[in-house]
Amino acid sequence: MRIDVLGAVRALRDDGGPVDLGGPRHREVLARLVAAEGRTVTTDTLVDDLWPDPPARAVGALRTFVAALRRALEPDRPPRSPPRVLVTEGPGYALRLPREEVDVHRFQDTLARARRDPDAVTDLGAALASWRGPAYADVTGSVWAQRERARLEELRLEAVELRARILLDSGEGAGLVAELGAHVAEHPWREPAWELQARALYRAGRRADALATLRRARAMLVDRLGLDPGDGLRRLETDILNGAVPPGGAGTGWPGHGVRLGPRTTVDLARTLALAGGDALVRSRRDRLAAVRAAERTGDLALTARIIGAYDVPAVWSRADDPEQSRAVVAAAERTLAGLGADGPADLRARLLATVAVESRSADLSGTELERARQAARRAEELARDLADPALLAFALNGVFLQSFGGPGLAAVRDGTGAEILDLATRHELPNFAVLGRLVRLQSASALGDLDAATSHAEAADRLAATTEAPLVPVLTGWFRARAAAARSTEPGGPTAAAAAAQYRAAEGALRAAGMPGLHHGLFPLALLGLRLLHDRPAPADPQLDWGPYRPWARPLVLLAQDRGEQARTALAAVPEPPRDHMQEALWCLTARAAVRLGERGTAAHAAAALREARAEHAGAGSGMLTLGPVARYLAEAEACAGAGRGTAIPGSGNDVGSDFGSDFGNGSRNGEGPEDGSSGPSVLLSSGDRI
Repeated sequence: MRIDVLGAVRALRDDGGPVDLGGPRHREVLARLVAAEGRTVTTDTLVDDLWPDPPARAVGALRTFVAALRRALEPDRPPRSPPRVLVTEGPGYALRLPREEVDVHRFQDTLARARRDPDAVTDLGAALASWRGPAYADVTGSVWAQRERARLEELRLEAVELRARILLDSGEGAGLVAELGAHVAEHPWREPAWELQARALYRAGRRADALATLRRARAMLVDRLGLDPGDGLRRLETDILNGAVPPGGAGTGWPGHGVRLGPRTTVDLARTLALAGGDALVRSRRDRLAAVRAAERTGDLALTARIIGAYDVPAVWSRADDPEQSRAVVAAAERTLAGLGADGPADLRARLLATVAVESRSADLSGTELERARQAARRAEELARDLADPALLAFALNGVFLQSFGGPGLAAVRDGTGAEILDLATRHELPNFAVLGRLVRLQSASALGDLDAATSHAEAADRLAATTEAPLVPVLTGWFRARAAAARSTEPGGPTAAAAAAQYRAAEGALRAAGMPGLHHGLFPLALLGLRLLHDRPAPADPQLDWGPYRPWARPLVLLAQDRGEQARTALAAVPEPPRDHMQEALWCLTARAAVRLGERGTAAHAAAALREARAEHAGAGSGMLTLGPVARYLAEAEACAGAGRGTAIPGSGNDVGSDFGSDFGNGSRNGEGPEDGSSGPSVLLSSGDRI
């Protein structure tokens, strides 16, 4: 099954044959669910979206449309079996198809990938070619469709320009002249379109035409809008006049500008934009690596060292968003270190070593790589202290912090590092590192269960962020406040579990757009699991939850919640040791809880041994973003199980797998109402980076 909405709404079978979706209202219901991207759309919302003035029997008509769509989309589904594509969820409906089977989702994912990785430009061209006309073209007169059409059209224009920019930056694109000419004619108010057309003309050897294009752009902007051209257009005109952009060469270009920038300028811009988050953060990473590669091609070791070490963007999360890029940066830093030798300039070596320490934080690093990174952190700190360079020492201590997750129970050690970073940054006016120090201390206080101290650090970090223009900070402190609400939901007079879940959900929405996939992936389900464990409830068993990197540790508890004990035992036997990062205590506690529930003494003993050094901490709270509760609780259960017979459950450990957690924080109850076609239908719980 494939669904297309980039044009008229249609569905196609695997063989390419069309599916008869019914009338306009049927297609609009399907289109509205596509626009929700897998989230539930309530019956009330669907009724309001379909009818400006809903008739008396609107809900009944909607159910009829849904039933007909289910028959069309799953014609071979046995009677009374639950639907798998168009499902009932709580008070509404959701569409369950892989994103690659829906053209608009495939387009958006390809665009997001191309923002991060220029090598996706071919896929981006194919995604643009899939547009058959305006999105939702046959859904007319609906406010929601007009809104979605406008949003997607803006993304399409961005994709056209991003593809052209990538091709031009890579030394290609002379053949884009006609395509970009049509783009400019259709969208004359878009300055990037004029700039790209001028670059394409210049790349094709048409210097005079490129200059004429830029002058037409200036005249149009001044005469019709009263606006002066932006910096990008002005700089490109100057560079073309001066011959600073070689027509046949790729050059090093900053996205959105046709100017030729040296590697040093590019990495300075990348460092500045990295603090902005979102697309700017994604692009800054890409251009940072391009600058490093350009510097290496010069053969100038000192220049390369400066370019690599200049990207001293504070990092607070212990997992890289783009492990492949991090490995490439580490490899370049190690090559440059080897070239400089032991007698090379101490400041350059310190920055290279700190870069190795900061970038070597992928969960899949080997033991040798991890040890090399820890040694790099220690040596960078030694050199920075000898040089008495506060900014360099703060950067080196950032590497020390990120390499301080050698085992559970080290929150107090990290707090000491955070305190020194904060002191350095305060005394020497290093505002970005002051934010880092506050966040490190927030995480440490959170891990130690000191919510008052952690709240004080969160408030101070937010104040700093307001003056340093660091919009990612409130995203992280928002997660801390949700973590605090979760902990307090177990206290008399505290917030309800539902209120804590709502805070997690709001924090998840903010994080999704922050450009930090290494942090975002799987965090929300893990937070919900922690909230349930705080209340001695089973794990959420919704198959739509994306557990990301936490799946192996969550799976045994999810299977237990489904009364699949033997499968849970098999899954527990396959659970690896957790990676040594912010979540290691939480993942050890999940292993301990599953072992206790299954009476697996050996696994319980192994988990208990790992957790003893962390008995004073709270599981997962070292992230500052979620909590599973005190480690001591899980440790006591595991130690008791390890001393008991196999299969013996520990009283009070939440062994009532069948207990109902209800709808108080997210469980999608249908209030006894089944799907319109009579099937049982699933009851679904919830659908569901790293630099400051």
